[in-house]
Amino acid sequence: MRALVAALMIALMAGSALAQNAVPRYGDVDKDKSPSQKEEERKAERAYQRSLRNIPDKAGPSDPWGAVRSDNAPPSAANATQRKSKTGSAAK
Repeated sequence: MRALVAALMIALMAGSALAQNAVPRYGDVDKDKSPSQKEEERKAERAYQRSLRNIPDKAGPSDPWGAVRSDNAPPSAANATQRKSKTGSAAK
């Protein structure tokens, strides 16, 4: 009985693996599309282009932390004018 169940499970797995054989191979000629499929592609492309036009242009540099940062915040470490080394002399 176990052997029958095991054989049945292997057959079911092999059937689903064989169903994945629809992957196009290199050099295969594409099938011609019907006029309705071509029209659907054109409609989809037009809808995509319309959706791209709805995206606003970026107005300039944005500061996502602007509402959190105070106006009197110290300058960042990257904008520091001079840094001192361990000996106390200014590094260049």
